[in-house]
Amino acid sequence: MSSRVKIVLTAAGLAFCLLGPAMAADLSPTYNDPPAFQWSGAYVGVHGGTAFTGMPNPFAGRNGFSGGVQAGYNQQMGPAVLGAEIEGSYLGGAEHDVRGGKIKEKWRGAAKAKAGLSFDQTLLFGTGGVALTKFDKGDNVSSTDEWKVGYLLGAGIEQGFAGGLSAKVEYDYVRTPGVETTSALGTSKTTIGSHELKAGINYRF
Repeated sequence: MSSRVKIVLTAAGLAFCLLGPAMAADLSPTYNDPPAFQWSGAYVGVHGGTAFTGMPNPFAGRNGFSGGVQAGYNQQMGPAVLGAEIEGSYLGGAEHDVRGGKIKEKWRGAAKAKAGLSFDQTLLFGTGGVALTKFDKGDNVSSTDEWKVGYLLGAGIEQGFAGGLSAKVEYDYVRTPGVETTSALGTSKTTIGSHELKAGINYRF
């Protein structure tokens, strides 16, 4: 074999050694990290649970099963999530003691601000706002204020899933001052403190 042929073969071998790994790297599939979960956007959902008048047993006989709908919007900025939500609930007739008798909670509408901290698909949040509650007469009460404004404070946890779905558990405390009632003992005003524990499902779009 001539020296010229040896030089050509040696050069070709060196080129293959150098270019082979690079060509293999080009042919290998690339891996990209999946995009981070996002809480931003509008959502609608449903919820159900129990409305109760005092701790520690939310399932006592004086309480009512609740259910309703909600809609809102979240904006995520890094791990922080801010939002607003409106909801309407049927409260099932949770009973409250007033002077000379009882009244019942039947319906509630609420407008709430939300602030939370996200851990990828898990969101921890607090909420606060105003609530409008409808009361009905109960035992030994001849009249009561019907719709009355109060304030709401709450907290919860929400877990996101694929396809825009998420599930949440939330606790709210609603305080409604100055609810006027009339019974055989006369007319009085009572501050009503109510609790609601609920689970819900949201769909983000």
